[in-house]
Amino acid sequence: MVYHFLRRLAVCCRLQLLVARTGLALLLVACATASAQGSRPELLLYCGITMVRPMSEIVQAFEKRENVRITLAQGGSEDLYQSAKKASVGDLYLPGEPTYRDKYLHEGLLGEFALVGYNQLAILVPKGNPKNVKGDPRELLRKDLVVSIGNASSGSVGKESKDILDELRIYQKVVAAAAFLAPDSRGLNNALKKGEADAVLNWRATGYFADNVGVLDVIDLDPKLAKPQALLLNLLTFSRHKEIARRFIAFTAGDEGQAIFRKHGFLDNRARR
Repeated sequence: MVYHFLRRLAVCCRLQLLVARTGLALLLVACATASAQGSRPELLLYCGITMVRPMSEIVQAFEKRENVRITLAQGGSEDLYQSAKKASVGDLYLPGEPTYRDKYLHEGLLGEFALVGYNQLAILVPKGNPKNVKGDPRELLRKDLVVSIGNASSGSVGKESKDILDELRIYQKVVAAAAFLAPDSRGLNNALKKGEADAVLNWRATGYFADNVGVLDVIDLDPKLAKPQALLLNLLTFSRHKEIARRFIAFTAGDEGQAIFRKHGFLDNRARR
């Protein structure tokens, strides 16, 4: 079945699904058709790149508890929303910051939701911080640094970077100085690990992932500037499995789900209470 094949690629192999609008929309329609023919409910979760690791673990735990399959479609938060909108297929949407809900709530695709944690922006550098980068976004304008930030039009890390740099009135200067704009948090960290950048603005939790913690350092920013951004797990209004999706949301926001978020370096949903 097409759906099962997609699941093996997206979940087991963690292969990023391409989010070219038309191609993914057609693939999701095919998946929905295949799913409808099976007896086991199959949910589709649109998940921002940064949250894939904790959400994959949460999905595995939930699948053991319930007779359900959940596939992760991963990518930039903006691209994922547009793909869900075009296909009208899927059950859940987890973007990397709350502005995507605020921006698109009027379109009617995003229903009830729960707070499941927080993202927070930081500067990430190679292990040991060889260029002695300080915790100030203005460091990205240093002439001796090769820097990169996220693309604001494709994902949450780029959107949050633009907001912070705009607050300092240096966004256009940093864009002009940047070697390139990355589509997502994974691309930013890969640039550091490949020696293509000396410093990036990225979600801090990614610096604590198992394959990054030994090779990257996190340089925290002033929390008055880099405010924690709420991670909101949304139920899609066209979901065919709303009751199971609601249980998954509750599981993610509950003690077991939150322990997994903390394990992967995120602030949990109690962090700002």
